[in-house]
Amino acid sequence: MHPTRVIGLMSGTSVDGIDTALVEISGRDLDLKVELIAGETYPYPPQLREQILELGAGAAVSMAELATIDDAISRTFAEAAQFIQVGHQAATLIGSHGQTVYHRPRQGAGELGYSFQLGRGSLIAHLTGITTVSNFRTADISVSGHGAPLVPRVDAYLLGDSREERCIQNIGGISNVTYLPAVSDNWLSQIRGWDTGPGNSLLDLAVQYFTNGAKTYDENGDWAASGTPCYPLVEKWLSHEYFHLPPPKSTGRELFGVAYLHQCLEDAQGYQFSTWPADFLATITELTAVSIVHNYDTFLPRRPHQVLLCGGGSRNIYLKRRLELLLGKVPVSTTDKVGISASFKEAIAFAVLAYWRSIGIPGNLPSVTGASQEVLLGEIHGNYP
Repeated sequence: MHPTRVIGLMSGTSVDGIDTALVEISGRDLDLKVELIAGETYPYPPQLREQILELGAGAAVSMAELATIDDAISRTFAEAAQFIQVGHQAATLIGSHGQTVYHRPRQGAGELGYSFQLGRGSLIAHLTGITTVSNFRTADISVSGHGAPLVPRVDAYLLGDSREERCIQNIGGISNVTYLPAVSDNWLSQIRGWDTGPGNSLLDLAVQYFTNGAKTYDENGDWAASGTPCYPLVEKWLSHEYFHLPPPKSTGRELFGVAYLHQCLEDAQGYQFSTWPADFLATITELTAVSIVHNYDTFLPRRPHQVLLCGGGSRNIYLKRRLELLLGKVPVSTTDKVGISASFKEAIAFAVLAYWRSIGIPGNLPSVTGASQEVLLGEIHGNYP
């Protein structure tokens, strides 16, 4: 099978911009190989980003306004796909996750979840002239899955190891983990993955709140590192029912968003802080770190041999240090260490999912999402090949 050049497009709950990966893919599963040709994050226009954040926070809009926002997101995704190819051989396929603006997990047996991404694959295909696979989550949801997380099968074939158990911890706006047992004959059924809770979402929102929008994130975690966590407050927050809900489970800004931040700010009024707001930012960061480790200790058979970070939070030096301290003897590094870009792993994953869709390979893992069966993920727009 000749290598296929694919573009992966991903914008997560942080709404930082569109992570774009131009990759060359060959193989199918255990022989899967991915080479990153180029990776870039293209920021949203500020007004569009604000509109997306407002939608994610539950703002009411007319259908006309929603259509306009969808058009703008689709065009921005298409532009990112066009820019990443400049100076390189053109791609023949795009995998676009789109922009999630609403996610409702499955609540119980017999019920279906719902997940809504803006950024129409049909328009991206039209504007770029490249076959585009999009709307990945609905097929898994239709067979009683959560539709999230969808990257664990990709993690398995790109990051699995024959000797050690690994946790691949993506820290975007929301954090999610893929637990990979050592590769064996029946290992796919043993893989687990779920959303562990907040990643950067609360920290980013808090930074924006304290700077009146002048800053959108805590670079390297420096601001939080100058403060001291309030551990009793972390324990109070960790009592939230989501952290104790067994997998499969998924969440989003609907739960850990603006309303939750304001609840956290209100909770903080009952505690003493020596350095405000640095102590609050340190405490919010600690919640992300503690909730990740709590998920490992509660829902995994044992702590892994190694944790590999990816996503924007992997660049937060203070958060990484906190995880290292909490995990003790478990080494914490990034997926860069094993040859997969930590910054663009999620975009790479959706390039792989599109590639699998084009050759008829299922992309979900029922052991992760709770789906009743494996299914092909994504809707194809344009002709392939």
